[in-house]
Amino acid sequence: MLEKYLSQIDFESYKDMKENLKINVPENFNFAYDVLDEWAKNDPERKAVVWCNPEGEEKTLTFKEISNLSDKFANVLRENNIKKGDIITLILKRRWEFWVTIMACHKIGAVVIPINHLMKKKDFVYRFTAVDVKAVVCVDEKATIDEIEPAFAKCPSIHTKILVGNEERKGWINWNTAVNNASAKWNRPAGKEATCNSDVLLMYYTSGTTGMPKIVAHDQTYPLGHIITAKYWLNCEDNGLHLTVSDTGWGKSVWGKLYGQWICGTAVFVYDYDRFIADEMLSLIEKYKINTFCAPPTIYRFFVKEDLSKYNFSSLHYACTAGEALHPEVFHVFERITGKKIYEAYGQTESVVLLGSFIGVEPKPGSMGVPSPLFDIDIIDDDFNSVEEGDDGHLVVKWSDKEHPVGLFKGYIYDESLTKEKIQNGYYFTGDMAWRDEDGYYWFVGRSDDLIKTSGYRVGPFEVESVLMEHKSVLECAITGVPDPVRGQVVKATIVLAKGFEPSDQLAEELKEHVKINTAPYKYPRIIEFVSELPKTISGKIRRVEIRDKTK
Repeated sequence: MLEKYLSQIDFESYKDMKENLKINVPENFNFAYDVLDEWAKNDPERKAVVWCNPEGEEKTLTFKEISNLSDKFANVLRENNIKKGDIITLILKRRWEFWVTIMACHKIGAVVIPINHLMKKKDFVYRFTAVDVKAVVCVDEKATIDEIEPAFAKCPSIHTKILVGNEERKGWINWNTAVNNASAKWNRPAGKEATCNSDVLLMYYTSGTTGMPKIVAHDQTYPLGHIITAKYWLNCEDNGLHLTVSDTGWGKSVWGKLYGQWICGTAVFVYDYDRFIADEMLSLIEKYKINTFCAPPTIYRFFVKEDLSKYNFSSLHYACTAGEALHPEVFHVFERITGKKIYEAYGQTESVVLLGSFIGVEPKPGSMGVPSPLFDIDIIDDDFNSVEEGDDGHLVVKWSDKEHPVGLFKGYIYDESLTKEKIQNGYYFTGDMAWRDEDGYYWFVGRSDDLIKTSGYRVGPFEVESVLMEHKSVLECAITGVPDPVRGQVVKATIVLAKGFEPSDQLAEELKEHVKINTAPYKYPRIIEFVSELPKTISGKIRRVEIRDKTK
């Protein structure tokens, strides 16, 4: 499969890959037909999805099975007046039906918006009305249904509601019943009903660490950008089994549970859980012989607090992380016990992987890695000038209207002003600050609005958090700025303690001294607050803005 889309697959070095890797984009590419159905035709029994849940249920789906089921569900959608360009919201957690449903939507040319099931009524109303959603496919769980059904009264554009579950519910079409009764005959649309590369494939709401979520749009070629994600960062293997920890409501899911993995010919492993328990997930890696693994740093933080020596990691060939910067202490503990390095990468809802410790690139703990072969990336100052090595600046991607980079978003739907703000003077501004070292590795400093200015110095949250995480008492922490009449701002640390430690003034002073000793003294937190948990988005990112708002 890879041979169709890459001019060259294997490279002697990162330099070779950066100079020579090119993605061949076919005319009128459609992932469902050109990847899923091609596997179904040429290797029908190849595994595509391996699914299980805490109740002991298991299900393995081949490419042929998903192809056939998606044809049937495409007919269900067509029978309910869903057509090319219509917007469908998927709220399916980690149900195996997600993979069938999204493929059916791609076959029709409908635009998919996956969202998380933990939203409240007002969240659903905002997400449904912002883009005139026509259909909702939702998991049958009471907590979600109780919030979503009252929202429908304010969303007149929705005319089709489909429920994934065993129960029949008034006003909803049952997914299983509909698929079982549907025709399996489906032909790829032609003419006006066929998709073209510039058509919108899917949209995501940004995770909203600040302000209201914005709507990110990706076109039909977006899955091809994830060849870099899966092949050259996650190191997915032909006929392998890959686990990325993510709910299907988040963009990370198609990063690690669909597009690039299937192009590489690897199956995705899905653990359909509600509550994360580190021991359970570690046991599943051993039981199912997971080959490649990716999880946010939060998961690794909990992993290293377990007795990792009791698990068999012999099947695990590669471990990766993204979502937030990984604290070096977690990297070193995980490698010492498991023998596996953690390969970091950086990307956004707006993109595929932008920076990473790609195959052939030695990871530097805490670094985001080096630029993806697909993108021209730089760090610039406020005047659009490239900064020197070691200097902080805006992390940007060069943007050309003449040749849109494969894997980069089209823009923000219905928000032209934000699109112009983020894409200006030939650059896409990621909104993050970073610096570059003498070896070309990029290092995360913080969100532009998270930087702390104290006594004339600029302090990035991550560098202080990394030092604090080295202390045995710290499980999680967040660094924010607090207004100060003398210094402008002072550094504050909000800390969740590890098991066996209790808050005390003595411990707070010990932590302050620890930071003073291990980094520039002006960066130490003058204020320390111990809490039981940190405020986070549903996707698990720390909401520093919420901490700041509480201390104003």
